[in-house]
Amino acid sequence: MQYKTLALCGSAMVLAVAIACSKTPETPTAPSSSQPAGSNAAADGSTLKVSAPTPQSPINNAQPDSVVFVAGKSTSTYGSATPLSYEFEIKNAAGASVCPSGLIGGGTGTTVTYTPTNCTLEFDTTHTWRVRAGVGNDRGPWSATATFKAPSGGYIRDNEVFDPLTNGRTVGEIVGPVTFIPGVGVRLEDFTSHIRYRLPRTMVTGEFSLIITGMATNTEGDKTKVFAMSEGLSDLITNERRMTVEKRGDPEGIIAWRFISHNDQVDTEGADRQFVEFDPNQAYLWTATWNGVFNVRVQRGGSTGPTIYNKGKGYNGPYDPDPHYAFIGAPVGRSGPSAATVPGMIVRNVWISQRARPSGL
Repeated sequence: MQYKTLALCGSAMVLAVAIACSKTPETPTAPSSSQPAGSNAAADGSTLKVSAPTPQSPINNAQPDSVVFVAGKSTSTYGSATPLSYEFEIKNAAGASVCPSGLIGGGTGTTVTYTPTNCTLEFDTTHTWRVRAGVGNDRGPWSATATFKAPSGGYIRDNEVFDPLTNGRTVGEIVGPVTFIPGVGVRLEDFTSHIRYRLPRTMVTGEFSLIITGMATNTEGDKTKVFAMSEGLSDLITNERRMTVEKRGDPEGIIAWRFISHNDQVDTEGADRQFVEFDPNQAYLWTATWNGVFNVRVQRGGSTGPTIYNKGKGYNGPYDPDPHYAFIGAPVGRSGPSAATVPGMIVRNVWISQRARPSGL
């Protein structure tokens, strides 16, 4: 099943600059502080005497891994110092507007940037975009129209992985029964279900994060795992570079983890194992980071939501699995199926990288 839309989820901050401008009777005016709405427009429809912005990226049908629009800023015809805001317009192949930005602040520097969040792009499909400056209710001329292709829907590149899993496919390898739910993610149906990624290069430090839905406090199994890493595909339970993050079913709701570096092992023991209550109707962002400290954090509602779990420990020596594998869920090891994957959890937006998880992912 192919599902060809890319959902960019999050909350966009719209900075409305309510600045009035002075008016001349017949032509667009330079930015000022006394202009009423609805001044006479120029032939191009603009009501503000500024130059058109210049699209810089993405242009010429480029296909970025994540969509961020960058344009050179407008300049005032009369050299006014009034700050300009900007409005981006993005259209799909059918000419329908998507990802409306509203009027956003221009920030500092010579370029303005817009990262769309509340919108849907069609995977691997050409879109167009343009941008114009604005002050209050007045707008400058539109930029030239630029073209780009929406991301292909995931990748493994060097030691970085992005796998949305909302588009009916994965860039990893599926083991066991799974069900793709369009626009939602992939459901791992039982203990044996997992997705594995082979990183082309070992990631000594980095981040492994993913969004989970459909997971209750009390699930089947005992030492069930949300995600894991290992050296090669030997038994995960005895693997010398094991990293496992568990949401246990027995005792229910317990979060536990273990991390084994070249020279050390850190884990949760006894009172370190913390109870957390989960709602299957909620989304949870799970994040593990390792950079001299191994840390696990869980946020309810995503990256902007409250932290409901946060625990870490320092370790010695590099984390150097070779070959380096990462897993959504976990393969069955010597402890048996009930210590493998949390059954029924739904996963989306997997991120494994030395870079921090992009905003809005």
